[in-house]
Amino acid sequence: MRKVAVLMAEGFEESETLTIVDILRRAGIPCDTFGFEEGFIKGMHHIYVKADRLFGDAIKEYDVLVLPGGRPGGANLKENPDVIEMVRYFDSHNKYVAAMCSGTVVLSDADVINGKQVTGYTGYAEKLKGGIFKEVVVVFDKNIITSQGPATPYPFAYKIAEVLGKDVSQMKEKMLYNFAGGK
Repeated sequence: MRKVAVLMAEGFEESETLTIVDILRRAGIPCDTFGFEEGFIKGMHHIYVKADRLFGDAIKEYDVLVLPGGRPGGANLKENPDVIEMVRYFDSHNKYVAAMCSGTVVLSDADVINGKQVTGYTGYAEKLKGGIFKEVVVVFDKNIITSQGPATPYPFAYKIAEVLGKDVSQMKEKMLYNFAGGK
């Protein structure tokens, strides 16, 4: 069974991170959060969440690596050389790398978006060096999945589930996503 690893650095965007995990678990996809230290991690809005596991080589057993945004969550991921190396590992092994909001800048620093279509937070076209920036909610190109920001984790998580072979059409109906204007 395919599984997803979601990274949680201090300052992670709670709504992005927890919505992604929630939707993927609802879809029946094993999804674990990974932190960088024991105990609770402080989110951007001072909500403390305990990660399922500690960051390490066990992540290499996963099929998708997810990098949520947040301030300073995205920057904390970007400044961690082990995260950059993990992103490169996933890319070089043709595994999926998914990032949204400020988490997308990690992809640029890891040099995994060259020539690939990407999206990110408003104004990130210049920050996502090497990528072909698109002003759309979610972009999937080769092994890279990107999304824009705090209002977009639903379509982002649905796209991850679809890429992993799940039909999410009924799930969208049950979660009232289509009712709320989602497609």
